[in-house]
Amino acid sequence: MFVIKRFIIAFILLVLVCGGIVGFNLFRDNAIQQFFATMKPPAATVSTTIVKPTSWTPGVEAIGTVSAVRGVDLTVETAGIVKDILFHANQKVEANAVLLQLDDAAERADLDATKAQAALDQTALTRALELQKRGVGSESTLDTARATASASASQVNRLQAVLDQKLLTAPFGGTVGIPRIDLGQYLSPGTSVVTLQDLETMRADFSIPEQQLPLLKIDQKLRLGIGDGELPFAGTIRGIDPKIDPTSRLVTVRAEVANPEGKLTPGQFVQVRVELPEENNVLTVPQTALTSSLYGDFVFVVRPAKPAAASGAAPAAAKPEEKPATDTAKPAAEAPAAKPEEKPAATAAEPKAEEQKPQLVLAQVFVKPGRRNAGLVEILEGIQPGDEVVTAGQNRLSNGMSVAVDNTIDPTKPANQQATQ
Repeated sequence: MFVIKRFIIAFILLVLVCGGIVGFNLFRDNAIQQFFATMKPPAATVSTTIVKPTSWTPGVEAIGTVSAVRGVDLTVETAGIVKDILFHANQKVEANAVLLQLDDAAERADLDATKAQAALDQTALTRALELQKRGVGSESTLDTARATASASASQVNRLQAVLDQKLLTAPFGGTVGIPRIDLGQYLSPGTSVVTLQDLETMRADFSIPEQQLPLLKIDQKLRLGIGDGELPFAGTIRGIDPKIDPTSRLVTVRAEVANPEGKLTPGQFVQVRVELPEENNVLTVPQTALTSSLYGDFVFVVRPAKPAAASGAAPAAAKPEEKPATDTAKPAAEAPAAKPEEKPAATAAEPKAEEQKPQLVLAQVFVKPGRRNAGLVEILEGIQPGDEVVTAGQNRLSNGMSVAVDNTIDPTKPANQQATQ
């Protein structure tokens, strides 16, 4: 009997302990759930800008390739062995400067022999003319001498042209490249020797969509850049292809640009921007403010929170003001004592009201973007002047989320520029 009582007591204690543990766990989970249900997430820090009408310089942007206005790969016209190379890499040469000499010993010997024969034939022609004047020479003899002398002179000219082909000269002034031949090398006709490029004036060929063709015209100004974001070179449109490529629907445009310092190199990749007339009252935002999604393009606009919480707190704040109205029946002696106490209360409440700032929340607004230029994007629909748009910190933002604005960093400027300010 005693053992059974002990067993019952132990069982009751065990039930109480287990029940207490289970109850504590339930109470803890419920408290944690209520805590997180009523806890508001901290405000996200963002950078913003105020939307306002600005001046906009539209333009047609494209990618182009640079080439020299005068540039050619020089080749030899005749076969021969390289006797002398009269240039070095990156040398600036004048027009008609001799660059290469092929072995021409045999051609020179043939030319000397032909010149001697031509001189002899010319002497025979002179004698035949003299005899004709004296009346002792026949017409046939004179015609034969004249034909022989003409043939010899033509042969001299032909051999002189062959001899000139043994020389490679520059057709225009420019800069030569790396020699592609060596001394003693046998060259066949058409062998490439060196490239010659006139780097003073360059041309840029680029393509634009057919929809932008009406915006361009001959002698229109444009800017070019090597690809670092800046466009330091000024050029002019010199040609527009009158035919649209039916495959790509693109139009080829050619521009000329001065290159006195030689910073542009033939074959180089360049960015081209044809500047159009300036427009006013255009709404723009930084490109960092625009977010693209499957549902469209949108921005986050910062707006004050709706006064729902303030309306609920207004009755509570009005109750202390109602008490003096109900206590009008109190003795007048108590009134002077109450006035000094009300002034400190009012002065103590004023700093609190000044410290409280209006809560800011986000509104997700879908917009219709337009043209882009210099880190800005044109907004055609969706926002109005005066809206405060988020420009940085959009990660993990959502509609209706509370935010805090920090504009100490401008995402539209490089970090090194902001560090120096």
